[in-house]
Amino acid sequence: MSKYLEFLRPLVQSALVHEPTVLASGVTSSFYFDGKLVTLRPDGAYYLARYLLESIPSDDYDAIGGLTTGADPIAAAVSALSYEFGCPKTAFIVRKEHKEHGRRKRIEGPLAEGARVVIVDDVATSGGSIMDAVHAVETERNCKVVRVVALVDRQQGAQELFESRGYKFTPVFTAEELGVSAEEIHAQRVAATA
Repeated sequence: MSKYLEFLRPLVQSALVHEPTVLASGVTSSFYFDGKLVTLRPDGAYYLARYLLESIPSDDYDAIGGLTTGADPIAAAVSALSYEFGCPKTAFIVRKEHKEHGRRKRIEGPLAEGARVVIVDDVATSGGSIMDAVHAVETERNCKVVRVVALVDRQQGAQELFESRGYKFTPVFTAEELGVSAEEIHAQRVAATA
């Protein structure tokens, strides 16, 4: 196991709370992962960026980013460190909607047409929001998505969705690895489909 993963694990576990919380889907969950408590910490951002830079071959991709706001600190940290390590990766942000002013862009940053990209997010639940970012870069910039990465996979359908669409998905941690019981994960899957 990577030493950066070992350093990251307690930070991620401390951001997991077991209390009823409404998710972006509108479903109430019995557990919640507050990813920004990890990715906006200097040590959390550093450990995650180091882990991603060592675990994803540098030659496989040109840029890293995803849907705002979960992806933003991850992409920025990886981009900054990649420059120091001599394998610079462009960061980009996918807005939820096109801006209504300025250049009215949905994708921010110097993302090149046809780039090979890694889509990141702090949390994956069903995978729908992440697929929104995938669709945006594929249709608006003709990019090739080479991998999808989430800091935490809540194990509620994202893996299956990405695999069914042919995308390689590599979560850093799963909810079960962080101590959420299989029964609780199953209950949340059932609640999400009810």
